[in-house]
Amino acid sequence: MKQIDTARLDRIVADARRAADARAQGYRERALKIHPWICARCGREFTLANLPELTVHHRDHNHDHNPPDGSNWELLCIYCHDNEHQRELEAQAEGPAAARPGDLATHAPFAGLKALLERGKR
Repeated sequence: MKQIDTARLDRIVADARRAADARAQGYRERALKIHPWICARCGREFTLANLPELTVHHRDHNHDHNPPDGSNWELLCIYCHDNEHQRELEAQAEGPAAARPGDLATHAPFAGLKALLERGKR
């Protein structure tokens, strides 16, 4: 049985984390300069004291797509950001029909309304 080099694996993981942190710092700093420090979903305002709770959300979910104009970013508080990603996971788990909830409706509450109104006028 081949021995696993845990020290090498630790170095690979550490390097990957450093690279991700560096990438995140780059677009995070740019997003904070471009966008107001307000959660785009709930409207919560942020100051330097609570700024770590404001996150950068990639609208297309691609963390490598960072246009200089910030068009792929929105600032979300940690709660709204978690909610956004949870919604995405649920939509993927339920399949393509979940993205079109209007197609799934079977009840038409106002279907006979016109006929009822016409009968009432007589």
